[in-house]
Amino acid sequence: MIKITKHGVLLHKTNLGFENEGVLNPAAIRIGDQVHMYYRAVSKGNYSSIGYCLLEGPLTVISRLNVPILYPQTDEESHGIEDPRISKIDDLFYLCYTAYNGTNALGSLAISSDLKQFTKRGLIVPQFTYDEFSHLATCKGKINEKYSRYNQKFHTGSTAEKNVMLWDKNVMFFPRRIHGKLVFIHRVRPDIQIVYIDEISDLTREFWENYFLSFSQNIILQSKYNHEVSYIGGGCPPIETIFGWLLIYHGVHDTNKGYVYSACAALLDLDDPKIEIARLPYPLFKPEHTWELKGEVNNVCFPTGSVVFDNTLYIYYGAADERIACASVNLDELLKELLLNKTSNEN
Repeated sequence: MIKITKHGVLLHKTNLGFENEGVLNPAAIRIGDQVHMYYRAVSKGNYSSIGYCLLEGPLTVISRLNVPILYPQTDEESHGIEDPRISKIDDLFYLCYTAYNGTNALGSLAISSDLKQFTKRGLIVPQFTYDEFSHLATCKGKINEKYSRYNQKFHTGSTAEKNVMLWDKNVMFFPRRIHGKLVFIHRVRPDIQIVYIDEISDLTREFWENYFLSFSQNIILQSKYNHEVSYIGGGCPPIETIFGWLLIYHGVHDTNKGYVYSACAALLDLDDPKIEIARLPYPLFKPEHTWELKGEVNNVCFPTGSVVFDNTLYIYYGAADERIACASVNLDELLKELLLNKTSNEN
């Protein structure tokens, strides 16, 4: 078993109106010796915006904005913007988040050159109903029955629900182009999928129609072990190592106490991230302390941001959907442990 150090809670909610119900699920990026953190801030009524704080080193908060750095501005975001992740590609920062309008939860993108001013590019995931998705995805054969179980329940066919879209969340970019392509992962429950494009403008309805026609070829990770048996989803943006792309993701297990969310780890091929090289057969870490077991949603460790200092990987996560905590692991030891658990059926 890999050794994990938990550093406790880094950020609590405050009395400020935009974050008085909770702070959670932060994006993080290291610039020099500082870490820029963009976190989900929740106000009463479960309306979310994106807060910001600056850390010196991986663990010390030195400043924090008292207003959101990003907030809902469009119809798609009318009930909040949630769960940011950030990657730097060339000279631009790609901040992904979930736009929620009270009905649909869909991945969106904002871009910045300075980490201060962000330009929203809008929704970048497909805007399809479940029936449209299912029709296309099953053209070449059956898909996992869990797609119906986790998505079709929102689509009963009533007039009031015709605008209900397939939920597509957990969007995050690889931190460089791969074979000249922008690459990102996303999640239509229960699996993790991957997308290759030349530019953001490629993401048209026609693109997604063709994508869903070959849907099974775009799935990179599926549930395998007990701690992730219900479904999985993206966590932190992939980290490039000499052995492959390190992906910290979340796994969910439905227990008699409800869903338990754990942090998990896998290794993907550098040249072709569709190929899974290795995966830990146990959680990297799971809820065990009070701050992870009790909160707005109990039993949650939800990793969304990571940085490396002195060969130590620091993973920032939402703890019980109410606060932000941090865990760390020696990067070399984690990679060594992963390589002891290589995937036997690479494809």
